[in-house]
Amino acid sequence: MKGTDLMDNTGHQRPRILLHDPTLRDGHHAVGHQLDADQLRAYATAANAANVPVVEVGHGNGLGASSLQIGRAKLDDPTMLTVVREALTSSQMGVFMAPGWGTSSDLAAAVRHGADVVRIAAHCTEADVTERHLGAVRDLGAEAQGVLLMSHMAGPGELAEQCALMAKFGAQAVGIMDSAGHYLPADVTARVRAIAAAVDVPVIFHGHNNLGLSVANSLAAVEAGATVIDATARGFGAGAGNTQLEVLVAVLNRRGIETGIGLRAILAASDVAADHLMKAPPSIDSIAVASGLAGVFSGFKRPVLEIARTEGVDPIDLFLALGERQVVAGQEDLIGDVARQLKNAH
Repeated sequence: MKGTDLMDNTGHQRPRILLHDPTLRDGHHAVGHQLDADQLRAYATAANAANVPVVEVGHGNGLGASSLQIGRAKLDDPTMLTVVREALTSSQMGVFMAPGWGTSSDLAAAVRHGADVVRIAAHCTEADVTERHLGAVRDLGAEAQGVLLMSHMAGPGELAEQCALMAKFGAQAVGIMDSAGHYLPADVTARVRAIAAAVDVPVIFHGHNNLGLSVANSLAAVEAGATVIDATARGFGAGAGNTQLEVLVAVLNRRGIETGIGLRAILAASDVAADHLMKAPPSIDSIAVASGLAGVFSGFKRPVLEIARTEGVDPIDLFLALGERQVVAGQEDLIGDVARQLKNAH
């Protein structure tokens, strides 16, 4: 999935950026992982018609993550993959897995069901846990990618080292996720530039919009050397949502950067997403801003609101307290403990 150069109609080369669309995976966070087969099929069909290169599908937390702790999906992994694979006649299908939630068996099953691109995710300082699974993906014949979560918790040098490690393990693209929507453009520039200098595979950037900067951050990533950018229809995703796909296509078009995606077609796909997947597009509310400032995983919004209401504490105070403790995805059980500590302190 390396970015390639295309010729424009004047004979000049235009850079191509590959857009990776996790609407049907990250978007699951916004609806409690309850998308049904008709919803998956409707959007996958529209994204395929828009020539979206990769459409990622699954539980919000990835393969094998459906559970009481973080939410049971309406459909199991094989069903989701089967429905989307049938709808994608030209687009590739992507999946996401974090070791500890998913297993090598889940990876093998996903590839059997037609996954072309498999992302293995790890906390930003723990790339070593991806070695076995990246190797397994390569052995299965799918494209292996490595991504670092909560990447704002590490500096440019450390992220570059971690990405280089994943590339050494066999990742064919590596990069960072702004899981909390915490970055400013300068933060992205420094990190992506360092990673691009450290690896010889494509660099990935995945933004969230808690501070209203996901499109700007994605453009900064492109200008710093990233060639694989994540974005979702109408920004459908955890918390304040992701980089908005149709807006990013328009912005890149204005900058003369080719994506291979037609603007009218992706606008139509975004309308399908709005009509079929969500009650309302993501918005930057007070909780989203608190999450972004605190550097807390955007997917914590729903459980934080529920627990804050149950315990009678301010959800903004709860987000800030979770940020002080550097709580990460997978530590949802700590939300209640921190809420009770806040309650008892007053």
